[in-house]
Amino acid sequence: MDLSDYLRILRRNWILVLSFSMVGLLIGGGSSVLTKPTYTADTQLFVAIQNSGSVQELQQGNTFGQARVQSYVQTVDSPVVLQPAIDALGLEDTSAELAERVTASADLNTVLINISVRDHSAVQAAAIAQAVADSMIDAVDTLEKPRTGGTSPVNLSIIKPATAPTSPSAPNTRLSLLLGLALGLLIGAVVAVLRAALDRRIRGEVDLRMVTDAPLLGGISFDQDATRKPLLTQAAPQSPRAESFRQLRTNLRFANISGNAKSVLVTSSLPGEGKSTTATNLAIALAEAGQSVCLVDADLRRPMVSEYLGLDRNAGLTTALVGLADVNDLLQPWGNDSLYVLSSGQIPPNPSELLGSEKMKQVLTQLEQVFDTIVIDAPPLLPVTDAAVLAQHVGGIVVVVGSHKLKQQDLRKSLDALALVGSNLLGVVLNRLPVKGPDAYAYTYYSHSESSSKKPSGISSQSTPSDWDSEPASRAASTFPAERVRRP
Repeated sequence: MDLSDYLRILRRNWILVLSFSMVGLLIGGGSSVLTKPTYTADTQLFVAIQNSGSVQELQQGNTFGQARVQSYVQTVDSPVVLQPAIDALGLEDTSAELAERVTASADLNTVLINISVRDHSAVQAAAIAQAVADSMIDAVDTLEKPRTGGTSPVNLSIIKPATAPTSPSAPNTRLSLLLGLALGLLIGAVVAVLRAALDRRIRGEVDLRMVTDAPLLGGISFDQDATRKPLLTQAAPQSPRAESFRQLRTNLRFANISGNAKSVLVTSSLPGEGKSTTATNLAIALAEAGQSVCLVDADLRRPMVSEYLGLDRNAGLTTALVGLADVNDLLQPWGNDSLYVLSSGQIPPNPSELLGSEKMKQVLTQLEQVFDTIVIDAPPLLPVTDAAVLAQHVGGIVVVVGSHKLKQQDLRKSLDALALVGSNLLGVVLNRLPVKGPDAYAYTYYSHSESSSKKPSGISSQSTPSDWDSEPASRAASTFPAERVRRP
C-alpha cells in the first residue's frame, strides 16, 4: 500500500482513530490528576583547592579539582554522605531509599557539583538537599585529609543554597496529555490499518478494483428514504439518487455501444444488495429517455418488482413459461412512458428449470423483437443457480454490489460463475455508497432551485451531454400497442 491507501484507511476509520486519541488524552490527564505531586530542590557546591596562590599552583589545582569532581559526584548517593543527612533530619528512610531520590552531576570542565533531591513535600526536598550538601562537605573534608595530619587540600562550599520549590516538577500535565494523545493516535492508526487488512468487504471503487477490472457503470449513494420510497419517480428530479440512475443509463449505453445486448440481466451476489430496486429504476430511467422498455421480474423465489410498482403478480412470467397464457396478455403498462412490466407470476417449485428452458429463450426473443431494451431482475448468483442459467439467454449482465455488505471473495465467486457460462458482463454498479468520505461516488449536484443554465458538476468523465439521453428511441413509445408482441 502507498501513502494514498493509508490516508484513505484513516479517513474511513477517523472515528476509531479519534476515539483512541480521546482515550489516550483522558488517560494522560487522569494519570496527571491521580499522580501525587513531586517537588525537586537543587543546590550547588564549589570545589576549591588549597594552595599558595602562584600561577603554576593555581593551574595545577584547577586541573586537580576538575579530576576530583567526578569522584565526588559518585559519592553523593553513598551511605558516607546520606546517612549523616538522615540522622540530622531524623528521616525514616534508609540510605538506599534516599539514594533513589538524590541525583548529583557536574558540569563539563568545571568544579561545580549540582545536587537535586525529589520529595512529595517542597519543604522536605529543600531540607534534604541542604543536609546532603552539608554532609558532602564534611565527607570530602574527611576523605581528603592527609593521614599525617593537617588540613584537607580540598575545600567544598555551598554557592547555591537549597530553597523550597513553588511548583511541582512532576507530573508534567502538558507532557502527559501530549504523550497520551500521541499514543492514542498511534494505537488508533495501527488498529485502523489492521482492521482494513482484515476487513475484506467492498466499500468503494478501490476495493472493487482488487477483484475485477469490469467497467463501473455507476454508483448509487445510500438514502435513508429509499426503503420507503424506492422508485426513481418518488425522488426529487435533481436529487443525487435520481442523477445516479441517469448516469447509470448513460454509461450502460457506452458499455453496450454495439447495441447487441438488448436484454440486460441485473443480478447480485447475495440478497439485500439492491438489485431489484436497481433493475426497476434503471427500467424507469430508460423509459424516461424515450425507449420502449420491458421490465421482467425473473426472481421467481423472492419477487419484488410488482411490490415496488404496485402491480398484480398472480399472472406473469411463470404463467407464460408453463403455457397458460401468452406474453401479450401478461404485460402490464406502468407510468406515462413506454414501460411495460412482466411480473413474476406464481412462485414455482422449479425456478431454475423454468428459467433455463427453451420456452424462456423464446419469451425473451419475442420481447427483443418489440422492445428497445429488456431489463431482467434475476435472483442473486451465490445462493441459487437461477441467474447463471438465465445469463445464457440474455445479451448482457449487470452485477449490483452492495457497499459495506459484500465481501471480495463473494464477488469473485459470482464473477467466476458468470465467466463459466460465457456471459457478457457489461459492468458493475456500486450500491449503498456513502454520500461523503473516501468511498463516495456521487459528487455535488445543483439543486432544482438553482439556475437551470448551470450544468451539473457531479457528472463523471463517462457522462455524455443530456441530449444523448433524450435521443428518440428506435420505436416511438407512443405507438407501442400490446398487440405488437408476436405470438410464437
